[in-house]
Amino acid sequence: MKEFTYVITDPEGIHARPAGLLVKAAAGFKSDIKIEKDGKAANAKTIFGVMGLGVKKDMEIKVTADGEDEAEAVEALQKFFNENL
Repeated sequence: MKEFTYVITDPEGIHARPAGLLVKAAAGFKSDIKIEKDGKAANAKTIFGVMGLGVKKDMEIKVTADGEDEAEAVEALQKFFNENL
C-alpha cells in the first residue's frame, strides 16, 4: 500500500468539477484508491464518496492506493492534487 497526505489549497475545497476529474483519474487504475479525512474514508472512484467527505480549503486528506499499480496511482494522483486542488 502506498499513500500520501495533502492539504487542500483550492478556496472552494473539493467541489464538483475537480471531484469529477479526480474520480476519472482514479478510475484509470486497477488499485483500490481511498481518500480519508478525519478518520472517514471514501472510494476515490465514486463521485458520491468524494463529495460526501465535504473537504474544504486547508483540510488535510490522506490518499491511499493498494494494488498492482499502486505506485503509479499515487504518483499520478499526487500530481493531480498539486495541479488542481
